[in-house]
Amino acid sequence: MSGISVSATEFQTRAGLYIEQSGKGPVFITKHRRTARVLIDIGEYERLMARDTRRSHATEALPDDWAEALTTADYGEADANLETLMK
Repeated sequence: MSGISVSATEFQTRAGLYIEQSGKGPVFITKHRRTARVLIDIGEYERLMARDTRRSHATEALPDDWAEALTTADYGEADANLETLMK
């Protein structure tokens, strides 16, 4: 994905310009010459979020078959160092 790269200082100085440019492609914002943030169009963000299938569940809300699978799973031998920490 191509885009432009600007320093955080430059971005702060000309934020309006870069907000407009993010409608055409990503704007990579750098701090100390390393990419720190990416500004993208809201439509692109929504498209990416729609593809995100990750979900979290509270333990109480886990489906019964998942809870059962976790309860009966064989996790193998526990690491001895971990066992020491758990005591």
